[in-house]
Amino acid sequence: MDFKKDRFYLAADIAVFTILNDNLKLLLIKRKNEPFKGGYALPGGFVEIDENLRQAALRELEEETGVKGVYLKKLHAIGRLNRDPRGRVVSLPFMALIDGENVKLHSTSDAELARWFKINSLPELAFDHKRIINDAMKELKFELQTTNIAFQLMPEKFTLSELQKAYEVILNKQLDKRNFRKKIKSLDLIKPLSEKRRDGAHRPAQLFSFKSKTYQPLSEKMQVFL
Repeated sequence: MDFKKDRFYLAADIAVFTILNDNLKLLLIKRKNEPFKGGYALPGGFVEIDENLRQAALRELEEETGVKGVYLKKLHAIGRLNRDPRGRVVSLPFMALIDGENVKLHSTSDAELARWFKINSLPELAFDHKRIINDAMKELKFELQTTNIAFQLMPEKFTLSELQKAYEVILNKQLDKRNFRKKIKSLDLIKPLSEKRRDGAHRPAQLFSFKSKTYQPLSEKMQVFL
């Protein structure tokens, strides 16, 4: 893109989270071009004249990582002066939560590669993407307790222990098993299946699935962290 100093440009950046091996992870790309060539950044890019913000975010995410068909939650705009050495760039970030086990990452366009990083051991980041990630983490914790967004993270079938572990990893908080199960069931988010899973010598565990795969706010909050 040919930057002009007397204009401003609009970008869309995306913070994509998952849980792998009981760790909260974030999707980053390695930049192929300047500025910050060879450095790591959130997937994202500039909004084209014929697309809206969400379309731009989805396009850039698929082009740079191979991830597609995800629900995007809009975050607050970032517009600090001099945040991009090329010129005046305002970013409208988005957040997404996905089941990383079922995604095969690949990169094209201006990304050398796409990979998952543990949220507590991120590399040095380009631009002001660390600030975007901090905002996204706060929003993720809030969304987890006020909406059914967890369905995007979990496999089709799961145990209550697996669901609780996901909440604990994201909230960075150990939850009481009995209280968690009581609260989850009272929210009417999940339904029991006629199947059970045996793990080692333990008793077979009941399997569950989410009742809805459409993003919805909850009528009441979980109130385990807020």
